[in-house]
Amino acid sequence: MLTDPLFYLVAIPAVALMGLAKGGFAGVGAIAMPLLALLIPPVQAAAILLPLLILQDAVGIWAFRKNWDRQILTLMIPSAAMGILFGYLLAAKVSASGVLAALGFISIVFASYRLWTSRGGRVSTPRNASAILGAALGVASGFTSQIAHAGQPPFQMWVLPKGLPPPILVGTTAIFFGVINWLKVPAYFALGQFTRANLITAAVLTPIAVASTLAGVWLVRRVNAEKFYTLIYSLMILVGAQLLWEAMS
Repeated sequence: MLTDPLFYLVAIPAVALMGLAKGGFAGVGAIAMPLLALLIPPVQAAAILLPLLILQDAVGIWAFRKNWDRQILTLMIPSAAMGILFGYLLAAKVSASGVLAALGFISIVFASYRLWTSRGGRVSTPRNASAILGAALGVASGFTSQIAHAGQPPFQMWVLPKGLPPPILVGTTAIFFGVINWLKVPAYFALGQFTRANLITAAVLTPIAVASTLAGVWLVRRVNAEKFYTLIYSLMILVGAQLLWEAMS
């Protein structure tokens, strides 16, 4: 178990934001990884967060287990698995600085994309686009999810233009990320990151993850989230820039 008080000073709000994302504040949880990577190696940070994500995914999968699009999942899950493999190879073969740089870059791109879309911008695919493009976006989603737990933008670029009914969209999203988070487990075992210390640390943070998910469900119906989103994504850009700076130092 990690014992540094500074780690928990950062990890508790980071995990809470991850829980709020699962509870309805979509996207804000992506800042958890870069925040933890300021204090510990990014691969270790991802390994600590992964069991928490799997636990949170279980709620969404159970709730929407009857509402999902078979065609989208059949195309994107296998291609995402390839992206996860590429992300694993990057983490296994590239130096820690290289992984840190990749995480910083992904964080900046993710947050910039979310800020842009919150102001009406859109990067989407035609509704009848080739399945090859969908598979490529699946690979991108798996790769960014493996490196930074931030696979939503490529997935959304393919899925949102389909015009799915809301329950099908939510259910398809929940099942997709629930499955690929499990697919990431062997990669983190292979990287030697499911150590006793990391798993105990994840267990200590589990109550925060569960409570914040429930809080997100309650809060999302009661607060104006626009300024909150702007603050979180702006902070994520700054954190990403700091990670890039550390990688190049």
